[in-house]
Amino acid sequence: MKGMPHSFDPLGARRVPDAPKVDVFLWGTVFLDLVFAGLSSAPKPGTEVWSEGLASCPGGIANLAVAARRLGLRTSLAAAFSDDDYGDFCWRTLEEQEGIDLSRSRQFPEWHSPVTVSMTFGGDRTMVSHGHPSPVPSVDLIGDPPRSRAVMVDLAEPGPWEPCGSGDRSGESWVDAARRRGALVFADVGWDPEERWDRAVLDRLSHCDAFLPNAVEAMAYTGTSSAHDALFALADRVSIAVVTNGVDGAVGIDTRTGEEARVPSLRVREVDATGAGDVFAAAMLVGTLAEWPLEHRMSFASLAASLSLQQYGGSLAAPGWGDIADWWTALRSETSEDAYHRSLRRRYGFLDDIVPRVPVTACRRATATIARRADVQDLH
Repeated sequence: MKGMPHSFDPLGARRVPDAPKVDVFLWGTVFLDLVFAGLSSAPKPGTEVWSEGLASCPGGIANLAVAARRLGLRTSLAAAFSDDDYGDFCWRTLEEQEGIDLSRSRQFPEWHSPVTVSMTFGGDRTMVSHGHPSPVPSVDLIGDPPRSRAVMVDLAEPGPWEPCGSGDRSGESWVDAARRRGALVFADVGWDPEERWDRAVLDRLSHCDAFLPNAVEAMAYTGTSSAHDALFALADRVSIAVVTNGVDGAVGIDTRTGEEARVPSLRVREVDATGAGDVFAAAMLVGTLAEWPLEHRMSFASLAASLSLQQYGGSLAAPGWGDIADWWTALRSETSEDAYHRSLRRRYGFLDDIVPRVPVTACRRATATIARRADVQDLH
């Protein structure tokens, strides 16, 4: 698998000869994202509004793929790409710059690249998307999934759960095949546009090891009225359940170890929330595969997501280990002794065992893609 220059490998101690070559395998739709951030107000008919920030980058499942790769996971992605200029740009960015394995992806002629325009204003966000169904189903792209440490899927998306096995494995989905070979199955779930919140979707958690929804989705699917109650309901169905709740942080349970944790969110100046949930999920993957305690995993995920909030552009804003090291070094040298900063130093003290091993030249966010043509400022 193609490497990323100056990367830090958080799983280095676990790279024994017979271990999987792929850390995380992903499937989904890649969009070309155009992100306009810092609008003074929502656009109105017949008017023109200028944005403070603009970023153009691969989006959709690419947000998760880039976030995982920048945090040192060997990442493989199966996705349909167009052979138009948008598709070429996304393919080139993911494979050549980010070092993501696209051996199970394909480019298709006469198929338009999916596109999303995202606009943020007043702490809110609106999106306009265009796209067509993939020319082939996921089972045709993936075939026999690669042996991996983990896979990440959308619980409500039917594709990953469709039977594709034959013979003795008849009726087995590619997710089940990956799990049978030792992969941990992580799942999230998106907004239900029809707001039906079919609870039968949760039955698929029997095929999963971890579930990472946000509070709104978790409460809707479980029929509960608080993030904690949703968490308790989900922990009865899946080994690792973590519910994110915006400025209120995240709560989680790991029934394998008996751990329960609640971590607060970090205080940051948010400029663009595009892809922050994917960054949180990628960081949870890192911590889980590295076998960190639950509180450390969740704190690390909260940090990574918070760093992504401070820069424009989905996958473009995903932090690398260089950003993590910069943040911790700055916090350790911070002279402020208020209760908040003391709490941060205690909560993230586990980074003292990791950051010294991160090379000075480790990957940092917004190092390339189309960032040189975007209005991106270093705000961390």
